[in-house]
Amino acid sequence: MNLAIAFAQSAGLRRDKTALCWGESEWTYAALLAGAETLAGELTARFGVKPGDRVALWLNNRPEFITAVFGILGAGAVLVPINNFLKPDEVNYILQDAGIDVIITEQELLAHGPALLAARPGLKVFAVETFPPTEDGKLAPEKSRLLATDRTEVDLAVIIYTSGTTGRPKGAMLSHGNLLHNVESCRIVLETVHEDRMAVVLPLFHSYMMTVGVLLPLLVGGTIVLVKSLSQPKLIMQELCGRRATILPAIPPFYRALASSPTPIPLPFRLCISGSAPLPLQVLQDFEAKYGIPLIEGYGLSEASPVVAKNPIHGVRKAGSIGIPIAHVELTVQDEGGQILAAGEVGELCVRGGNVMLGYWNHPAETAAVFRQGWLLTGDVGYHDADGYFFITDRKKDMLLVNGNNVYPREIEEVIYQYPGVKEAAVIGRPDARRGEQPMAFVAANEGVTLDERELLEFVRKKIADYKVPRRIVFVSALPRNATGKILKTTLRQLPE
Repeated sequence: MNLAIAFAQSAGLRRDKTALCWGESEWTYAALLAGAETLAGELTARFGVKPGDRVALWLNNRPEFITAVFGILGAGAVLVPINNFLKPDEVNYILQDAGIDVIITEQELLAHGPALLAARPGLKVFAVETFPPTEDGKLAPEKSRLLATDRTEVDLAVIIYTSGTTGRPKGAMLSHGNLLHNVESCRIVLETVHEDRMAVVLPLFHSYMMTVGVLLPLLVGGTIVLVKSLSQPKLIMQELCGRRATILPAIPPFYRALASSPTPIPLPFRLCISGSAPLPLQVLQDFEAKYGIPLIEGYGLSEASPVVAKNPIHGVRKAGSIGIPIAHVELTVQDEGGQILAAGEVGELCVRGGNVMLGYWNHPAETAAVFRQGWLLTGDVGYHDADGYFFITDRKKDMLLVNGNNVYPREIEEVIYQYPGVKEAAVIGRPDARRGEQPMAFVAANEGVTLDERELLEFVRKKIADYKVPRRIVFVSALPRNATGKILKTTLRQLPE
C-alpha cells in the first residue's frame, strides 16, 4: 500500500462524489484522480521523473496543489512541498539540498524563475497553468495511467523542510507508512467520516495541512473545502458556512477574532482544532461559551507526520494542555539520560510510533542526535499530569512562533552577518499580542562603522520571508557573553526595547 493507491481506491468507491470545493467550482473524486493520473504520466514521459526522484511543489493554495500531490506520488516520486512565502535564496537551498530537477509552480511565483534557474541550471519548471486538461475523469484510455504500484509503506513519500537550530532547514523524511499511520490515528481521534467536510484556510505546504487537510478527508471519502478568499475574514466565513464545512483546523488568532466578535456567527462546524501556537485560556473559554462548539488544542511536529497529541473531543479538555497522545502513538517525558519521568516532573517530550520520520535527508549526524533508544526527541520541554495530559512549558530549541510559523533566530542571524560592517548579532523573541512573538535583533558593528537600521532591515527582507524579518534592530557596542564566549540571550531579553 502507498498513498497514491490509497487515494485511487478511495476515489474508485465514490467517483461522482464532490472531493473538493473551491469558490463556486467543484471537483469530483473522478476528476481529481484523472488529473493526478495525467500529471503522473506527464512527469514520467515529458520530464523524465523516475521513482525515488524528488519533485518540488511550490504553489499557493489552489486545487492544482492537490492534483500535484497525488500526481507526484503517482509517478513514484518524492514530494517536496516548499513554503510559498520563501524568497529565491531560501528556495534555492532546498532545491540544491534535495537534488531537485523538476519544480511544479505557478505564474505568480515564476517571477523568481530566473533566479532559480541561475542557481540550478537544468531545473525543469512545470507551471500549473500548462497542466493538461481533464474532463471530470473521462480520459481517453491512452492518456490514463495507473498510479504507481511499486511503492510500499517503507518507501520515502514526502520530504518536509523544517528549520533547524543550525540556521539551515533540514528535510524530514516521511514514508508512505508514516503518513498512512498518522492519517489513521487522526481518523480515530477526530472521528472523521465520509460525511465530513474539512475546511482548509491554512497553507497547504504545511505538514499539518498535508495530513489533516488533504490526506485525511480524501482517504476517508470526505470533502475538502479549500477557501478561495483568504484576504477577508468575512468572506472566509461565508465560504465555510455556504459549503457546510464540519471540521475547522486553524490558528489561535482566527479563534480570537471569532471569540471577540460582538455578534456570534452561526457556524456549521462540529469540531474546531487549534494548533501551531498556544491557545490562550480566555480565548478557549470565550469561544466555547459563544458558539458551543468543541475547540481542541493539539501538538505535533513535522518529524512525526506531524500529529502527536490532542485534547479529546469527548470528556475532559484541559486548557493549556496539548492533550493526550493520539491513537497508536506513544508520548513520554524523559530526562537527559533517557529515564522516563513521573507525573509533574519536567523534561523533554519524546515520541515513538509508526508516524515518526525515517530521519533527516542527507543529515545522518543530526538524525542520530534526535533519536535515542527508538524515541524521537522533540526538543520541547514539559510534563504530564496524573491524568496523562501533557503540557509544554518551554522550547528547548531556540525557536520563535510568529503567527504560527516556526522561526529560528540562528537563520536570521546568519543573514544579518552577511551585511557589511556587522561584527556580531543575536536575535530573540519579544511577546506580541497579535502575532504571538516577533523577532528582535541586537547588532554590534565593527569598530568605526555606523550602521543604519532601515537599510539593514531592507537587506534582510530581501533574503528571507517577511514574517522572519525582525520588527526592529537595536545597536549595541557589544553583545553580553559568558566566560566561554556564549552570547547571553537571557540578558538580552531583560533589556528594555
